[in-house]
Amino acid sequence: MSALIGLQCAMCKTAFAPKALYVCDQCLGPLEAVYDYDLVRREMTRESIEARPNNLWRYRELLPIDGEPLTGLDSGYTPLVRAHRLGRELGVDELYIKDDSVNHPTLSYKDRVVPVAATRAIELGFDTFGCASTGNLGNSVAAHAARLGLECYVFIPQSLEPGKILGSAVAGPHVVGIDGTYDDVNRLCTQVGDRYGWAFANINLRSYYAEGAKTIAFEIVEQLGWRYPTHLVSPVAGGTLLPRIGRAFRELREVGLTEGMLPRIHAAQAAGCAPVINALESGATHPEPVRPDTIAKSIAIGNPADGHQVLETVRGSGGSGERATDREILDAVGLLARTEGIFTEPAGGTTLAVAIKLIKAGVIPRDESVVVCITGNGYKTSHVVADQLEQPTRLGRALKEFEAFLASRSAQASVR
Repeated sequence: MSALIGLQCAMCKTAFAPKALYVCDQCLGPLEAVYDYDLVRREMTRESIEARPNNLWRYRELLPIDGEPLTGLDSGYTPLVRAHRLGRELGVDELYIKDDSVNHPTLSYKDRVVPVAATRAIELGFDTFGCASTGNLGNSVAAHAARLGLECYVFIPQSLEPGKILGSAVAGPHVVGIDGTYDDVNRLCTQVGDRYGWAFANINLRSYYAEGAKTIAFEIVEQLGWRYPTHLVSPVAGGTLLPRIGRAFRELREVGLTEGMLPRIHAAQAAGCAPVINALESGATHPEPVRPDTIAKSIAIGNPADGHQVLETVRGSGGSGERATDREILDAVGLLARTEGIFTEPAGGTTLAVAIKLIKAGVIPRDESVVVCITGNGYKTSHVVADQLEQPTRLGRALKEFEAFLASRSAQASVR
């Protein structure tokens, strides 16, 4: 049973029908889904959720589709890892990694938002599905379009990492490389969608697409035994994820699934692309666009579409924000891998690096629970860290060579 009522402007609250709309025609504010919470309370209990399959659709009543989900039946419900060794290194008592680097099928949090947008695209009668992407979104759109048999177009900046280009191309979409930044790509896709009547996951279907991001927060609360963490650190790119995490926390309390103080939500950006952090520091209500220059390409969006909502959510939660340099990002990628065996892309390195800075500054107390959201897999961007790593030791087949190698290592260790 669908609890979706329609769409509403996040700014002026004007109501709209649940169509392929994303901008308010009164004030140009973003549109968001509206639900019948009374119906949700009746249909969605802890018991009913826990009896459902371990995928993102276990929170079906708070997702904006009318019928049955058409894809994403194996997506979501990723591990919430209790990071003991990393926590000890940072001096944090209760630290968790929400690990969407293993999300099915394309190894990023985008496999939450795309199934919602793709299902809604078919419900609204579209037969061509596309996106403007910095990599992970394109991979997910291509994969889910392939499963559904939709014609697919993935638009990307030409400078994108080869691994992410391949991750889209292998599923057979039309990959279009644009000479420009992500923001240039996004503007072109807006025009293409209007001209040809195509469904773009993160543009004319953004109102539905964004709602899929809530499931990461729903899962965190459920995986913690239906309680909130005290702090959560989220990366910020276009601004889809962080505000929907905040909305999800509020909705869980609204429908009676949990109670208590809402978490403080902290924003993480790369120093080379930090329009939201700049605005947090200056007191602005909207981020000023910047030109990206960072190794964290998947969050290198200089003009975040939902930047205002990010700022409102962070400030409203009592949270904060910080930026990380490329060097700090790489160090955090290595630290997470060495302590917890999780290999994340630079976006995840950014989030952890910012969490570390906030912990050291006392913004996040060491005796309070912290969740760090890791949203993408490092194998897609392995070239970024390749020259930072020790190269394999080359030996022959004889045991004596290996023994000599061990002896040399022991001698070096004793000198140190």
